[in-house]
Amino acid sequence: MTMTDPVADFLTRIRNAQMASKPWTDIPVSKLKIRLSYVLKEENFIRDYILIKEEPQDNLRVFLNYDETDNPVIHGIQRISKPGCRNYVSSEKLPRVLNGMGIAILSTSKGVISNKKARFLKVGGEVLCHVW
Repeated sequence: MTMTDPVADFLTRIRNAQMASKPWTDIPVSKLKIRLSYVLKEENFIRDYILIKEEPQDNLRVFLNYDETDNPVIHGIQRISKPGCRNYVSSEKLPRVLNGMGIAILSTSKGVISNKKARFLKVGGEVLCHVW
């Protein structure tokens, strides 16, 4: 079975695992998903991630982050740019999520980075998702 939107699948697996209060979730691996996990870890939305070598396909295990009262750190995660409708922004029009409380993850010429780093590097790109 082919997947038409692997980024939406990645976000949905994280959203569903948090709703079920799971400590981690396993996701089929790709370079883009590893980079998305890196940005989420860098911004402290997830605890960690590791690559699990399995047959027939490797998995990415994402360890979810919860606060001291066992509420998920990620309150919302939303796909912005879809395969049928891409959303590109310039460096001057980078989005702010919840007035700076959340992040937007962008695919730029410098790689997959958060809107904060894109603002620092003065680059624009495709807005993949918002996380708050």
